[in-house]
Amino acid sequence: MYGKAFAPEYQGALTTLSVNSSLTDVLAAGTRELKAAERAGRHGEAARSGLAVAEAHRRLGQIGDADRAWKASYRAARAAGDTAAMAWALWSGGTLARQRGAFPLARRLLGLAAELGELGGDVVVRGYSLAGLAETGRIQGDYEAVARLHEQLLAEARRRGEARHTVWALEGIAQIHRNTGRYDTAYALFEEAAEIAARAEDRRGHAWALRGLADVVSVRDGDTARALALLSEAETACRAMKLSSALAYNHKMRGNVLYRAGRYTEARDLYEQALAEFRAMREPRGEALSRLGLAKALARLGRDRAETAAELDELAHELDRIGLRHAREMVARAQEELGLAAEVVR
Repeated sequence: MYGKAFAPEYQGALTTLSVNSSLTDVLAAGTRELKAAERAGRHGEAARSGLAVAEAHRRLGQIGDADRAWKASYRAARAAGDTAAMAWALWSGGTLARQRGAFPLARRLLGLAAELGELGGDVVVRGYSLAGLAETGRIQGDYEAVARLHEQLLAEARRRGEARHTVWALEGIAQIHRNTGRYDTAYALFEEAAEIAARAEDRRGHAWALRGLADVVSVRDGDTARALALLSEAETACRAMKLSSALAYNHKMRGNVLYRAGRYTEARDLYEQALAEFRAMREPRGEALSRLGLAKALARLGRDRAETAAELDELAHELDRIGLRHAREMVARAQEELGLAAEVVR
Protein backbone atom coordinates (compact mmCIF):
# COMPACT_ATOMS: atom_id res chain seq x y z
CA MET A 1 0.00 0.00 0.00
CA TYR A 2 2.80 2.40 0.87
CA GLY A 3 5.97 2.84 -1.13
CA LYS A 4 9.35 3.96 0.10
CA ALA A 5 9.26 7.34 1.86
CA PHE A 6 10.61 10.28 -0.11
CA ALA A 7 11.45 13.90 0.72
CA PRO A 8 9.54 16.26 -1.60
CA GLU A 9 11.41 19.24 -0.14
CA TYR A 10 14.57 17.97 -1.90
CA GLN A 11 13.91 19.19 -5.41
CA GLY A 12 15.59 19.97 -8.71
CA ALA A 13 19.13 18.61 -8.76
CA LEU A 14 18.65 17.30 -5.21
CA THR A 15 15.88 14.76 -5.87
CA THR A 16 18.43 11.95 -5.52
CA LEU A 17 18.79 12.75 -1.81
CA SER A 18 17.10 10.32 0.53
CA VAL A 19 14.61 11.18 3.26
CA ASN A 20 17.24 9.66 5.56
CA SER A 21 20.19 11.69 4.26
CA SER A 22 22.30 13.27 6.97
CA LEU A 23 21.37 16.92 7.27
CA THR A 24 25.00 17.94 7.02
CA ASP A 25 25.14 16.11 3.68
CA VAL A 26 21.92 17.80 2.55
CA LEU A 27 23.32 21.19 3.52
CA ALA A 28 26.56 20.60 1.65
CA ALA A 29 24.84 19.37 -1.51
CA GLY A 30 22.18 22.06 -1.38
CA THR A 31 24.72 24.84 -0.92
CA ARG A 32 26.80 23.53 -3.81
CA GLU A 33 23.81 23.37 -6.18
CA LEU A 34 22.51 26.74 -4.99
CA LYS A 35 25.77 28.50 -5.77
CA ALA A 36 25.95 26.87 -9.19
CA ALA A 37 22.37 27.91 -9.97
CA GLU A 38 23.00 31.48 -8.84
CA ARG A 39 26.13 31.72 -11.01
CA ALA A 40 24.16 30.49 -14.02
CA GLY A 41 21.22 32.80 -13.33
CA ARG A 42 18.81 29.86 -13.03
CA HIS A 43 16.30 31.30 -10.55
CA GLY A 44 14.03 28.25 -10.48
CA GLU A 45 16.86 25.89 -9.59
CA ALA A 46 18.18 28.39 -7.03
CA ALA A 47 14.76 28.42 -5.39
CA ARG A 48 14.57 24.64 -5.16
CA SER A 49 18.15 24.15 -4.00
CA GLY A 50 17.66 26.97 -1.53
CA LEU A 51 14.65 25.18 -0.07
CA ALA A 52 16.81 22.19 0.88
CA VAL A 53 19.38 24.54 2.38
CA ALA A 54 16.69 26.25 4.44
CA GLU A 55 15.28 22.97 5.71
CA ALA A 56 18.71 21.58 6.58
CA HIS A 57 19.55 24.72 8.56
CA ARG A 58 16.17 24.61 10.33
CA ARG A 59 16.43 20.97 11.36
CA LEU A 60 20.00 21.51 12.51
CA GLY A 61 18.76 24.30 14.78
CA GLN A 62 20.56 27.05 12.82
CA ILE A 63 17.69 29.52 12.99
CA GLY A 64 19.26 32.65 11.52
CA ASP A 65 20.67 30.78 8.53
CA ALA A 66 17.33 29.03 7.97
CA ASP A 67 15.48 32.35 8.02
CA ARG A 68 17.77 33.89 5.42
CA ALA A 69 17.66 30.76 3.25
CA TRP A 70 13.87 30.40 2.96
CA LYS A 71 13.47 34.09 2.15
CA ALA A 72 16.15 33.85 -0.54
CA SER A 73 14.40 30.76 -1.93
CA TYR A 74 11.12 32.68 -2.10
CA ARG A 75 12.73 35.62 -3.91
CA ALA A 76 14.33 33.28 -6.45
CA ALA A 77 11.03 31.46 -7.00
CA ARG A 78 9.23 34.76 -7.52
CA ALA A 79 11.90 35.86 -10.01
CA ALA A 80 11.36 32.58 -11.87
CA GLY A 81 7.58 32.95 -11.78
CA ASP A 82 7.35 29.52 -10.13
CA THR A 83 4.24 29.54 -7.96
CA ALA A 84 4.77 26.06 -6.53
CA ALA A 85 8.36 26.89 -5.53
CA MET A 86 7.08 30.06 -3.85
CA ALA A 87 4.66 27.89 -1.90
CA TRP A 88 7.43 25.54 -0.78
CA ALA A 89 9.54 28.47 0.43
CA LEU A 90 6.59 29.84 2.42
CA TRP A 91 6.00 26.36 3.89
CA SER A 92 9.60 26.30 5.07
CA GLY A 93 9.27 29.79 6.53
CA GLY A 94 6.03 28.91 8.28
CA THR A 95 7.51 25.74 9.72
CA LEU A 96 10.48 27.74 11.00
CA ALA A 97 8.15 30.32 12.54
CA ARG A 98 6.31 27.55 14.43
CA GLN A 99 9.62 26.13 15.63
CA ARG A 100 10.55 29.60 16.94
CA GLY A 101 7.22 29.96 18.74
CA ALA A 102 5.93 32.69 16.41
CA PHE A 103 2.52 31.05 15.95
CA PRO A 104 0.57 33.94 14.29
CA LEU A 105 3.35 34.28 11.69
CA ALA A 106 3.42 30.51 11.21
CA ARG A 107 -0.30 30.42 10.49
CA ARG A 108 -0.06 33.32 8.05
CA LEU A 109 2.85 31.86 6.08
CA LEU A 110 1.44 28.33 6.03
CA GLY A 111 -1.95 29.62 4.95
CA LEU A 112 -0.36 31.51 2.06
CA ALA A 113 1.67 28.43 1.17
CA ALA A 114 -1.48 26.30 0.99
CA GLU A 115 -3.16 28.87 -1.27
CA LEU A 116 -0.17 29.13 -3.61
CA GLY A 117 0.22 25.35 -3.64
CA GLU A 118 -3.34 25.00 -4.86
CA LEU A 119 -2.87 27.82 -7.37
CA GLY A 120 0.34 26.23 -8.64
CA GLY A 121 -1.21 22.78 -8.89
CA ASP A 122 1.18 21.20 -6.37
CA VAL A 123 -0.97 18.93 -4.22
CA VAL A 124 2.00 17.91 -2.06
CA VAL A 125 2.98 21.39 -0.87
CA ARG A 126 -0.70 22.17 -0.31
CA GLY A 127 -0.97 19.07 1.87
CA TYR A 128 2.23 19.82 3.75
CA SER A 129 1.09 23.40 4.38
CA LEU A 130 -2.32 22.32 5.68
CA ALA A 131 -0.52 19.76 7.83
CA GLY A 132 1.64 22.58 9.16
CA LEU A 133 -1.46 24.56 10.09
CA ALA A 134 -2.89 21.51 11.83
CA GLU A 135 0.33 20.91 13.74
CA THR A 136 0.51 24.56 14.80
CA GLY A 137 -2.96 24.33 16.31
CA ARG A 138 -2.18 20.99 17.95
CA ILE A 139 1.01 22.28 19.55
CA GLN A 140 -0.93 25.22 20.96
CA GLY A 141 -3.54 22.86 22.40
CA ASP A 142 -6.43 23.76 20.09
CA TYR A 143 -7.42 20.13 19.66
CA GLU A 144 -11.06 20.63 18.72
CA ALA A 145 -10.10 23.07 16.00
CA VAL A 146 -7.54 20.84 14.30
CA ALA A 147 -8.58 17.24 15.02
CA ARG A 148 -10.84 17.12 11.96
CA LEU A 149 -8.11 18.59 9.74
CA HIS A 150 -5.67 15.94 10.98
CA GLU A 151 -8.19 13.22 10.08
CA GLN A 152 -8.81 14.76 6.67
CA LEU A 153 -5.10 14.92 5.90
CA LEU A 154 -4.64 11.33 7.09
CA ALA A 155 -7.36 10.17 4.70
CA GLU A 156 -5.74 12.06 1.80
CA ALA A 157 -2.29 10.64 2.59
CA ARG A 158 -3.64 7.09 2.81
CA ARG A 159 -5.48 7.53 -0.48
CA ARG A 160 -2.29 8.66 -2.25
CA GLY A 161 -0.18 6.04 -0.48
CA GLU A 162 2.21 8.67 0.90
CA ALA A 163 3.94 6.90 3.76
CA ARG A 164 5.74 9.89 5.23
CA HIS A 165 2.64 12.06 5.36
CA THR A 166 0.53 9.19 6.68
CA VAL A 167 3.03 8.69 9.50
CA TRP A 168 2.97 12.41 10.32
CA ALA A 169 -0.85 12.47 10.50
CA LEU A 170 -1.03 9.31 12.63
CA GLU A 171 1.50 10.77 15.06
CA GLY A 172 -0.38 14.04 15.32
CA ILE A 173 -3.69 12.32 16.03
CA ALA A 174 -1.97 9.98 18.48
CA GLN A 175 -0.52 12.96 20.34
CA ILE A 176 -3.96 14.51 20.71
CA HIS A 177 -5.29 11.26 22.16
CA ARG A 178 -2.29 10.95 24.48
CA ASN A 179 -2.69 14.52 25.76
CA THR A 180 -6.39 13.95 26.46
CA GLY A 181 -5.80 10.73 28.37
CA ARG A 182 -6.83 8.15 25.74
CA TYR A 183 -3.65 6.15 26.08
CA ASP A 184 -4.76 2.92 24.40
CA THR A 185 -5.84 4.73 21.25
CA ALA A 186 -2.66 6.81 21.27
CA TYR A 187 -0.53 3.69 21.60
CA ALA A 188 -2.27 1.96 18.69
CA LEU A 189 -1.78 4.98 16.43
CA PHE A 190 1.86 5.46 17.38
CA GLU A 191 2.40 1.75 16.80
CA GLU A 192 0.85 1.92 13.33
CA ALA A 193 2.95 4.98 12.52
CA ALA A 194 6.11 3.17 13.62
CA GLU A 195 5.27 0.14 11.47
CA ILE A 196 4.54 2.19 8.35
CA ALA A 197 7.66 4.32 8.86
CA ALA A 198 9.84 1.24 9.30
CA ARG A 199 8.50 -0.40 6.12
CA ALA A 200 8.88 2.85 4.18
CA GLU A 201 12.40 3.42 5.56
CA ASP A 202 11.39 6.77 7.05
CA ARG A 203 13.89 6.97 9.90
CA ARG A 204 12.77 10.42 11.05
CA GLY A 205 9.12 9.42 11.27
CA HIS A 206 10.08 6.17 12.96
CA ALA A 207 12.11 8.01 15.59
CA TRP A 208 9.19 10.31 16.44
CA ALA A 209 6.81 7.34 16.63
CA LEU A 210 9.15 5.50 19.00
CA ARG A 211 9.28 8.59 21.18
CA GLY A 212 5.47 8.61 21.32
CA LEU A 213 5.37 4.91 22.19
CA ALA A 214 7.94 5.45 24.95
CA ASP A 215 5.82 8.22 26.44
CA VAL A 216 2.68 6.06 26.53
CA VAL A 217 4.52 3.01 27.84
CA SER A 218 5.91 5.14 30.64
CA VAL A 219 2.78 7.01 31.67
CA ARG A 220 0.27 4.18 31.11
CA ASP A 221 2.24 1.08 32.03
CA GLY A 222 5.02 2.41 34.24
CA ASP A 223 7.44 0.34 32.16
CA THR A 224 10.55 2.45 32.53
CA ALA A 225 12.98 -0.06 31.02
CA ARG A 226 11.00 -0.48 27.79
CA ALA A 227 10.42 3.26 27.48
CA LEU A 228 14.14 3.97 27.79
CA ALA A 229 14.94 1.24 25.28
CA LEU A 230 12.55 2.77 22.75
CA LEU A 231 14.12 6.20 23.27
CA SER A 232 17.60 4.77 22.82
CA GLU A 233 16.55 3.23 19.50
CA ALA A 234 15.08 6.57 18.39
CA GLU A 235 18.19 8.44 19.50
CA THR A 236 20.36 6.33 17.20
CA ALA A 237 18.39 7.55 14.18
CA CYS A 238 18.40 11.15 15.40
CA ARG A 239 22.17 11.13 15.74
CA ALA A 240 22.72 9.44 12.38
CA MET A 241 20.67 12.10 10.60
CA LYS A 242 21.85 15.00 12.80
CA LEU A 243 18.27 15.76 13.86
CA SER A 244 19.05 18.37 16.51
CA SER A 245 15.49 19.26 17.49
CA ALA A 246 14.24 15.67 17.53
CA LEU A 247 17.26 14.67 19.62
CA ALA A 248 16.57 17.42 22.16
CA TYR A 249 12.93 16.31 22.44
CA ASN A 250 14.18 12.75 22.89
CA HIS A 251 16.34 13.85 25.81
CA LYS A 252 13.46 15.81 27.31
CA MET A 253 11.23 12.74 27.05
CA ARG A 254 13.92 10.61 28.67
CA GLY A 255 13.81 13.09 31.54
CA ASN A 256 10.03 12.64 31.76
CA VAL A 257 10.37 8.86 31.90
CA LEU A 258 12.99 9.04 34.66
CA TYR A 259 10.96 11.59 36.61
CA ARG A 260 7.89 9.35 36.56
CA ALA A 261 10.08 6.52 37.84
CA GLY A 262 11.22 8.63 40.78
CA ARG A 263 14.80 8.83 39.47
CA TYR A 264 14.96 12.58 40.05
CA THR A 265 18.72 13.13 39.88
CA GLU A 266 18.95 11.43 36.49
CA ALA A 267 15.85 13.31 35.33
CA ARG A 268 17.38 16.62 36.40
CA ASP A 269 20.52 15.91 34.36
CA LEU A 270 18.49 15.06 31.24
CA TYR A 271 16.29 18.15 31.59
CA GLU A 272 19.39 20.33 31.95
CA GLN A 273 20.87 18.76 28.82
CA ALA A 274 17.67 19.25 26.81
CA LEU A 275 17.30 22.81 28.06
CA ALA A 276 20.80 23.68 26.86
CA GLU A 277 20.06 22.09 23.48
CA PHE A 278 16.79 23.97 23.02
CA ARG A 279 18.35 27.26 24.07
CA ALA A 280 21.17 26.75 21.56
CA MET A 281 18.62 26.43 18.75
CA ARG A 282 16.26 29.06 20.19
CA GLU A 283 13.23 26.78 20.33
CA PRO A 284 10.91 28.28 22.99
CA ARG A 285 8.43 25.41 23.28
CA GLY A 286 11.12 22.82 23.97
CA GLU A 287 12.86 25.25 26.31
CA ALA A 288 9.67 25.82 28.29
CA LEU A 289 8.90 22.12 28.59
CA SER A 290 12.47 21.40 29.72
CA ARG A 291 12.29 24.21 32.28
CA LEU A 292 9.08 22.72 33.61
CA GLY A 293 10.58 19.27 33.97
CA LEU A 294 13.70 20.68 35.57
CA ALA A 295 11.68 22.72 38.08
CA LYS A 296 9.74 19.61 39.10
CA ALA A 297 12.87 17.49 39.44
CA LEU A 298 14.64 20.14 41.51
CA ALA A 299 11.59 20.44 43.74
CA ARG A 300 11.69 16.70 44.37
CA LEU A 301 15.39 17.03 45.20
CA GLY A 302 14.71 19.60 47.91
CA ARG A 303 14.74 22.98 46.20
CA ASP A 304 13.24 25.83 48.25
CA ARG A 305 9.47 25.86 47.81
CA ALA A 306 9.31 29.62 47.26
CA GLU A 307 11.89 29.38 44.47
CA THR A 308 9.96 26.59 42.79
CA ALA A 309 6.69 28.51 43.09
CA ALA A 310 8.27 31.61 41.55
CA GLU A 311 9.81 29.56 38.73
CA LEU A 312 6.50 27.90 37.84
CA ASP A 313 4.66 31.21 37.98
CA GLU A 314 7.18 32.82 35.63
CA LEU A 315 6.89 29.85 33.31
CA ALA A 316 3.09 30.08 33.32
CA HIS A 317 3.23 33.72 32.26
CA GLU A 318 5.74 32.89 29.51
CA LEU A 319 3.52 30.12 28.14
CA ASP A 320 0.50 32.43 28.20
CA ARG A 321 2.53 34.96 26.21
CA ILE A 322 3.65 32.40 23.63
CA GLY A 323 0.16 30.91 23.36
CA LEU A 324 0.91 27.32 24.38
CA ARG A 325 -2.35 26.37 26.08
CA HIS A 326 -1.62 22.69 26.68
CA ALA A 327 1.82 23.40 28.15
CA ARG A 328 0.23 26.07 30.35
CA GLU A 329 -2.16 23.45 31.69
CA MET A 330 0.85 21.24 32.43
CA VAL A 331 2.29 23.99 34.63
CA ALA A 332 -0.98 24.20 36.54
CA ARG A 333 -0.88 20.45 37.11
CA ALA A 334 2.71 20.71 38.31
CA GLN A 335 1.73 23.41 40.79
CA GLU A 336 -1.02 21.15 42.08
CA GLU A 337 1.23 18.08 42.15
CA LEU A 338 3.85 19.89 44.22
CA GLY A 339 1.29 21.53 46.51
CA LEU A 340 2.26 25.00 45.33
CA ALA A 341 -0.99 26.29 43.87
CA ALA A 342 -1.63 28.48 46.90
CA GLU A 343 1.96 29.78 46.91
CA VAL A 344 2.02 31.16 43.38
CA VAL A 345 3.72 34.56 43.29
CA ARG A 346 1.71 37.33 41.67
